[in-house]
Amino acid sequence: MFEVLFALLPMVILVIAMGICKWPGDKSSLLTLVITVMLATFAFGIPTREISFTLINSTARACITILSVIWMAVFSYNILLDSGKIEVLKDQLATISTDRSVQVLLITWGFGGLLEGMAGYGTSVAIPAAILVTLGFRPLFAVLVSLIANSEPTTFGAVGIAETVLMEETGCPLPELCKATIQQLYPFIFLIPISLAILADRRRQALLKNILLGTLVGGVSFLAQYATAVYLGPEMPAILGSICSIIIIIAWSRWTEKSDTIPTKHSPRQIYQAWSVYGLIIFFILLAIPFNFRATSLLLFAGAFIGGRIQGVTTSRQFTLLGQTLVQIRSTIIMVIALVGISALMEISGMVQLLADTLTSISGKYYAFWSPLVGEIGTFITGSGTSANILFGKLQAGIAANMDINPSWLAAANTTGSTAGKIISPQSIAIAASACQLQGQEGEILKQAFPYALVYGIILGIIVFIG
Repeated sequence: MFEVLFALLPMVILVIAMGICKWPGDKSSLLTLVITVMLATFAFGIPTREISFTLINSTARACITILSVIWMAVFSYNILLDSGKIEVLKDQLATISTDRSVQVLLITWGFGGLLEGMAGYGTSVAIPAAILVTLGFRPLFAVLVSLIANSEPTTFGAVGIAETVLMEETGCPLPELCKATIQQLYPFIFLIPISLAILADRRRQALLKNILLGTLVGGVSFLAQYATAVYLGPEMPAILGSICSIIIIIAWSRWTEKSDTIPTKHSPRQIYQAWSVYGLIIFFILLAIPFNFRATSLLLFAGAFIGGRIQGVTTSRQFTLLGQTLVQIRSTIIMVIALVGISALMEISGMVQLLADTLTSISGKYYAFWSPLVGEIGTFITGSGTSANILFGKLQAGIAANMDINPSWLAAANTTGSTAGKIISPQSIAIAASACQLQGQEGEILKQAFPYALVYGIILGIIVFIG
């Protein structure tokens, strides 16, 4: 009994520190790491030497496989900010359509999904919400739809890092994980665009149009994400799915609003420059896939660097931005290193297996229904699907082994569940509130977002249980 409580203690401490005490993620995770080291040493009898070796190894793995990708992803976005070309992208998106449903889908689902697939780190919530406000949408509404839209695209994380981490934590084959993930999420790839379109224009006479538009966007996005996830890997589903969505939304607006669209005020050269960073990143990733070249951080750097030069950012300025980005994500660095260390120590000490055995005995055959909730809690606590997979990926795989379920299926449930948690993540809410000048109204945002996360989680639980 005491061993179970000891095994549960790291998770409890993290929840209390971040969820109740509202400590920052870096401080909370460091405290949890210290407690986990003490538990591994004194409660589970792991030798100090083995603990030291595990922490050194986990730190190296965190830096090489996770943090390098996060660093380069944020760097690529900072290039756009520094060159000012992000404003060209914003203006271009804002002038495509006057239809509210089209605007919301294009900016949150299309462009927001692309930002999530490329950079993550809150950009996919903050920027779409801010653009919608400039177009005349109420700030609270802009935040709500941006949070809802930011759910499903977070599945794979920036250039697939969430899924890659899940594979490393669980040992499940990456193709199986990708396929299972898409299979669990396919209803939401349709439901979310339809919901966004209806929320943007609630008129009864617009209902049929919104359902058709949402279904069309969802269908195109699903086909792109499924084919990419199954045949290419986790780096591109969110990116190509978003690009295809943007294309079909623009095509819809051109077909339905021939006389109402607003002409762009930017030249083709300016537009080319603005899209060069993300365009080159996509090109390099696609080029590398046939050679099984998975050094994603190098591909991100190459695309960002060359694109930055095209945008007029000097080499010296880019290296300055590279250093500034490293400082910018310092809290994330500490948090990720600590979380990977916690996960590794819980694995070698037997805590993960102990919790898996206990949860299996308590929930029995119904655990599959609750498995996405574990990932949802992980994202709610940490604000990151990647971090949720680090925390609970091993646990889900262990329970799957106990229940004679394909480990890839329950591991995928963790990452799909994390997408529901993204809707109500305090970190995401804080970022969106700040972007729309809604500081102090985070509670109201959470109140409005919670029903969507709840329904999302219930439907997902049913899918995982039936599957």
